[in-house]
Amino acid sequence: MVDRLANSEANSKRIGLVESCFGAAGQPLAIPGRVLIGEGVLTKLCRKKPKARQFFLFNDIMVYGNIVIQKKKYNKQHIIPLEGVTIDTVPDEGELRNGWLIKTPTKSFAVYAATATEKSEWMNHIGKCVRELLQKSGKSPTGEHAAVWVPDSEATVCMRCKKVKFTPVSRRHHCRKCGYVVCGPCSEKKFLLPSQSSKPVRVCEHCYGMLSGSLGPRSESMSRPGANFNNNTLSDDDDDDDSSD
Repeated sequence: MVDRLANSEANSKRIGLVESCFGAAGQPLAIPGRVLIGEGVLTKLCRKKPKARQFFLFNDIMVYGNIVIQKKKYNKQHIIPLEGVTIDTVPDEGELRNGWLIKTPTKSFAVYAATATEKSEWMNHIGKCVRELLQKSGKSPTGEHAAVWVPDSEATVCMRCKKVKFTPVSRRHHCRKCGYVVCGPCSEKKFLLPSQSSKPVRVCEHCYGMLSGSLGPRSESMSRPGANFNNNTLSDDDDDDDSSD
């Protein structure tokens, strides 16, 4: 079906409409063989709170952006190549239901659908697209993914030193390697993580020791406190200040 739609006029019109909704600031999306599989609004867990985002699933990429005017205008376009995507279901808890993780080498975050059926359809279509892409390319599934970030609300004190209490003056920061919420003194170091950035990024003292080889592998425990962490995982978002956190 995808091959049949690839060069159809209906598919070209649909992709053209998506491009127009993002305006001049968006990247061109129409390329030979690309098919728009589906679209919809998903709740994305951003650093501060859950936010509605418009998602578009193509046969080779996933695109999402902020909703300015539903069905008419979106901004802050993000493009995720599906070859590097892994998805994992997230158990339901409270109001956070019908969710799953979208994990990539550069960014990992949780999204939630309105219904269980919608979740199932999204996950099935994403999984199928990823499998077909890997089969065509002969590549293996990506083994490394960016850490999901512990939400700000989950940490009142530094998750490394356990001493510094977060206040308007003592700000929260996130280690790009483990995703922990840490204080400034515990995250003064930077380390190059090529899959995430071309420049060294903020990491906590513990991860720096692991990455630089000054700490042995037995020194680190990557288990997160709290049994419900996987229900609240997220990554920095375009409208959150990730340059200093």
